[in-house]
Amino acid sequence: MSHRSASPRHTLSRRTFLKGVGVTMALPWLESLAGPLVTTAGETAGAAAVAPKRFGVMFMGNGICPPHWWAKETPVGLELGRSLEPLEPLKHKINVIEGLFNRQATGQGIHPAQTGNLLSGTPIAKGSIIQGGISMDQVLANHIGQETVQPSMVLACEQPMTGYHETNFSNAYSSHISWRNADSPVPNELYPALAFDSLFENRGSLRNLSVLDRIADRAKELSRRISAADKGKLDEYLTSVREVERGIERMRSGMDKAADRAKHTGRPLFSMQRPENGLPEGLREHTRLMCDIIALGFQTDKTRVASLLLARDLSGLYYPWLNAPDPHHKTSHSDTSDHYERMTRFHVSQLAYLSKRLDEMPEGDGTVLDNTCLMFLSNMWSGSRHDNSKVPLVTVGGLGRTLKTGRVLDYTGAGDDNRKLCSLYLSLMDRMDVKLDHFGDADERLAGV
Repeated sequence: MSHRSASPRHTLSRRTFLKGVGVTMALPWLESLAGPLVTTAGETAGAAAVAPKRFGVMFMGNGICPPHWWAKETPVGLELGRSLEPLEPLKHKINVIEGLFNRQATGQGIHPAQTGNLLSGTPIAKGSIIQGGISMDQVLANHIGQETVQPSMVLACEQPMTGYHETNFSNAYSSHISWRNADSPVPNELYPALAFDSLFENRGSLRNLSVLDRIADRAKELSRRISAADKGKLDEYLTSVREVERGIERMRSGMDKAADRAKHTGRPLFSMQRPENGLPEGLREHTRLMCDIIALGFQTDKTRVASLLLARDLSGLYYPWLNAPDPHHKTSHSDTSDHYERMTRFHVSQLAYLSKRLDEMPEGDGTVLDNTCLMFLSNMWSGSRHDNSKVPLVTVGGLGRTLKTGRVLDYTGAGDDNRKLCSLYLSLMDRMDVKLDHFGDADERLAGV
């Protein structure tokens, strides 16, 4: 076990690891090891004062179900439309933000042109040359990623497309939301087993063995050194890891078989459909595992920035358990239907699941969610009309008490200069202590955030 300070100042240590053969397991903050926080003035302060801030973005392509995507402020809290109902238990910790738009993505064409700069706000190019801009999650990763083992997690539950859309924009724009620079998206990690291995630095010939079994002796040793409260926290954390690991074990063999199949047939995995390509056949289990991995990464401070593409633009995902006969993109052309409302609500439920997981993780005098901002959005409002004159957007979490929550913020009538997505991004990056003069098409912060 190693124990390193996060900085030269007397701050909470978030660098506690258990090491085994071919595996490194980061741990949540444990008071017994870190001790009280001492400020530069020599006064003891609460843990929440220096808890790290995290940012996560979740994306659902092709718009939402407009009639059921709404929220109202009432004297007893928010009232939520049907598509947002999964967030009901945490409605005091959410903000529903209406009327924002991405100016550089309007009037350029449908689908790829509405997606390729969603998190950058910079113009994109048609044809064979990819040209866009760095996404705001990667701006954060570049500024604060050196403080964690992984600068960011970039995960997806649907494989990218190749080729070009009929509008002559590359389908790469529809397949990625996280971009490291103007001409290169960050590769999406699609396989839960590989995301899990990266989280625990699980490598070598033993990667198919339980990571918990390989650190069991060190975990027992640590349990004898920490308080009863911390022992309970450690036990809960290890139980969570075990549950995720069980899900991963079921998928790893399918991934390995798919890799062998690709090797022997000479056919690349990206050209195969799930589950032939080793991706989980069950989308519900796939999305939950990806959310679990982000939750563990945030809890242990392995990373502070994450993105999860739940369903890409032009999505071909099917949802048989929702009694929806057609794939996602086709169903979005009937975006007021019950079928599409159920698809929308399913994806919001993944945001709710990840939020609940983070809210169950104590940290200082609050929870990990209280020190996080999760942002859920789509690339358009209406899939039937391909209308992105405004985009649906919800945030969850207080970002270290810098975001007031439980609100509906409506910028629909504020004028185009006052309702830019990039103005929101500037405001959120400010609260992550990353202050820029401008970003994308914005040089002003979003009023009222």
